[in-house]
Amino acid sequence: METNNKMSLTMKVLIGMLLGIGLGLLINLVGLNSEGSFVNTYIVDGLFLVIGKMFVNALKMLVVPLVFFSLICGVCGIGNLKTLGRVGSKSFGLYMMTTAVAITLAIVIAATTGIGEGMNLASTASFVGKDSPPLTQVLIEIVPSNPIRAMADGDMLPLILFAILTGISILMVGRKASSFIEGAEIANEIMMKMVTIIMSAAPYAVFALIAKSMAELGLDLLGQLAGYVAVLVSALLIHLFVSLMLVLKLFSGLSPVHFLKKIRNAQVFAFSTASSNATIPVTLRTVTERMGVNNSVASFTVPFGATINMDGTAIMQGVATVFIANVYGLDLGTGDYVTVILMSVLASIGTAGVPGVGLIMLSMVFAQVGLPIEGIGLILGVDRLMDMIRTAVNISGDAVVTSIVANSEGKLDKTIFNDENAGTESIHLDEKVEQELADTIKKTHDTA
Repeated sequence: METNNKMSLTMKVLIGMLLGIGLGLLINLVGLNSEGSFVNTYIVDGLFLVIGKMFVNALKMLVVPLVFFSLICGVCGIGNLKTLGRVGSKSFGLYMMTTAVAITLAIVIAATTGIGEGMNLASTASFVGKDSPPLTQVLIEIVPSNPIRAMADGDMLPLILFAILTGISILMVGRKASSFIEGAEIANEIMMKMVTIIMSAAPYAVFALIAKSMAELGLDLLGQLAGYVAVLVSALLIHLFVSLMLVLKLFSGLSPVHFLKKIRNAQVFAFSTASSNATIPVTLRTVTERMGVNNSVASFTVPFGATINMDGTAIMQGVATVFIANVYGLDLGTGDYVTVILMSVLASIGTAGVPGVGLIMLSMVFAQVGLPIEGIGLILGVDRLMDMIRTAVNISGDAVVTSIVANSEGKLDKTIFNDENAGTESIHLDEKVEQELADTIKKTHDTA
């Protein structure tokens, strides 16, 4: 009852975001962000940068141990290899389906509105895309030659495979591994508590991240590319509030209203960090504690989705492809659009969930359909802001698929899902537990 009198973390984060937008725009419009100025040097690129980077690093710090231990616990919790295969195939199928729906929707909307026609813009920026690795190399690198290096580098697919194999091996060893399972469960619980601690600083970090972005971007670039931005944002919002919610209702029968209320916190984090991977701890906590998804499912589907589910990025690719083609006066046929859809779906597999990766994927798509790569320079200015929005859509898709799969497996507690206050408790220390821990440490010290 005490928590009802306190402002929720979500509300604090939203207030931080709004204040950050306001201050960032003020700094930009007044011209306080000029090169070498006090505000730009010590506030925007100083205080805001440090706070934002520390927060993002803190989230990234948790990703590898959280994914590793939660996946081991998840596999052991499923306890059945046949069930594990079923969860994996359902997740993969749904992720590929939602990505295909996303980019098809984007192409239809962009082609209908005719954005970019008659603009005759010249690119003032250049972009050099990386050579995309062949599919054979992507498949080979899923199996880590050095799992420790994969953990250090944050390579999600190799990490996921190693954690799953570890969990399967534990199941095969049986009773002898019970102490290891117990240790993994304790480690997983510790990591989730650490997420709670770090999230308590979120309102201030979100304020700093958003203020820095808005101070640098301002409204000028948005004005120049208003048509592109409007169509892209519209497509993203339609996919989030219509397509994904229809998929959720159709495949699970769950309430889209309850879902949207509970996913807001994770969406704000994704918007602030522009990284699906950095948001994994928050997404995992949201689907388990706020939506009632069992960790045995969530620990697999969330990191898996952050790795291969790129709904928002696919939408950007569809809109950008039509936009650049119209700007350069190039006609794309039905076959080209089908190629774009297939390329976007396939390119999402194994693509890291980090800021800016959409541009690398976009260069692959452009090269495939014969569009000039330098055209990407036209949208570079607004891509950071668009990246923030599409990342929020990406993690929403992760949560939708997670809820659907969990519900189909009987691993979703609908009582928690339908309870608006579930999982909203603030960080606190249990005095009884704290005293028990102190007594245990003292006893161990005295007998040593």
